[in-house]
Amino acid sequence: MKTIGVLGGMSAESTAVYYRELNRLVRERLGGLHSAELLIRSVNFAPIAALQAADKWDETGAILAEAARRLEAAGADAIVLATNTMHLNADAIRAAITVPFLHIGDATAAALKAKGVARPLLLATRFTMEKAFYKDRLIAAGLDPRVPDQADRDRLQAIIYDELCQGVVKPESQAAAREMIAKGRAEGADGIIFGCTEVGILLDPNAMELPTVDTALAHVEAAVDFALG
Repeated sequence: MKTIGVLGGMSAESTAVYYRELNRLVRERLGGLHSAELLIRSVNFAPIAALQAADKWDETGAILAEAARRLEAAGADAIVLATNTMHLNADAIRAAITVPFLHIGDATAAALKAKGVARPLLLATRFTMEKAFYKDRLIAAGLDPRVPDQADRDRLQAIIYDELCQGVVKPESQAAAREMIAKGRAEGADGIIFGCTEVGILLDPNAMELPTVDTALAHVEAAVDFALG
């Protein structure tokens, strides 16, 4: 089994999901007492979130590149970045390492295509919904991603940062997210992307009326596929 280096902490809540699900999936595939071979570097999210808000992405890239280098030096055979938004720094991370970097967008696109989705509604941080780095990767894979309107994007950003990243789940926020999905479906979306690794904490992907890909779970599947060869 290969060793997966998990670059997390953004947020700690979703990184805990990665740890749980990586081990669950390895146990399901191999049985018995098997668990994943992991190295985890969990960064402090507060300074990174401040740099995000200040649009200082070169600085976040430098922080994550160094963290990825350390994971490789410690013995990681591949790097998994346990956050969608920070894949904006994917190129900086790739340039810093020699082992494979398993991109969450590729895992997501493959999972959407397997479900027959062409026009997914992307629910994510404002950065992921509005910047090109993520949507362009889905478009390159042949998908036509949609995003909520400006007011809903702002609402979802607040739900993620002020609630989910801090371990808070509110029924009114669950209802708000469901309303966004209903709007997206009415406007032609034929699937849903839980495009922030915390959204799966807010809603159950299996309870949605449209085919849904929880990016954290798709990413975990890709990582375990790699680890088990």
